[in-house]
This record gives sequence, C-alpha cells and structure tokens, in this order.
Amino acid sequence: MTGVRERPTVRVRVGERVDGALASVLERLPPRLRRVLPRELVGFAILGGFTFLIDLGLLSALHAWTGLPEAAEVSIAYLSAFALNFVLNRTLNFRSHAPMGGQALRYLLVLGCDYGLTLGVTTGLSGLGLDFRLARLTAAGCVAVFTYTAARRWVFGRR
Repeated sequence: MTGVRERPTVRVRVGERVDGALASVLERLPPRLRRVLPRELVGFAILGGFTFLIDLGLLSALHAWTGLPEAAEVSIAYLSAFALNFVLNRTLNFRSHAPMGGQALRYLLVLGCDYGLTLGVTTGLSGLGLDFRLARLTAAGCVAVFTYTAARRWVFGRR
C-alpha cells in the first residue's frame, strides 16, 4: 500500500454536465432575473449562441472559399446549424424522449418560417450595403424569440 487512496472513477453523463453548467449560469444571474428566466430559456440561448457561431463560421468560410451565390451560402450554413441546434436542444436542453418524428416535422415547420425570415433579412440588408455578417446577426435577433417560443411550447412541449 502506498498510502494514496484512489478515487473511484465516476462517469458523468453529458446531459448532467450541461444541466450543471446551466444551473451555474443561472446562479450567477441577479436574483430577480433568476426567478423569471426558465432554465430552458438559458439553455436555448447558450445552445443558440453556439450553433449561431457555427452558422456564421460556416457562412464566412463558404463566402471566402466557394464563390457560391450568397443565398446558397446562407442556406447551407443556416440549415447545417439548424440541424445541429435541433439535436442539441432535443437531447440536452429540453431532454425530450417523445417520438422524434413529430418533433422533427414541427421543427421543420419552424425552420421554414425562420429560414424565410433569415434569408430575407440577411440578403435584404446585405443588398442595402450592410456587411453580410452584420446582416446575418440582425436576422438572428429577429428569429430568436419566435424560435424559442415555438420550441418550448410546440416542438418539445409536453403534450
């Protein structure tokens, strides 16, 4: 015996880690804000921010390297990030175990609404001379509230 006790290895599931991280973020908020913000909203914002960075990074890479039409660049980046966002929100944030088919269909309908708004705002503002990254950021702000509400109440909501 060496006198050093070994700690048992404990595997922590990803969902529990995410939940712990969300709780940590919530604890750092002012008490008044903490009382009114649902845990899912904080998680949605964090995951949305993460997947938005993926969207913007992919859009920038496509814009720099492909020569595709801007609408195609926005579409590819957006659809990729939206698919990732669905998986992350379903498994980590809303922790849904409902059948995926219905949720995926509802999420696709939300995607259609979000996509039209995103494409319209991004290309419209870009066409008016605003940098495509700022145009995309503006579009993201326009769809955030709608997407969260639809996800929480309709896509992943308990039936």
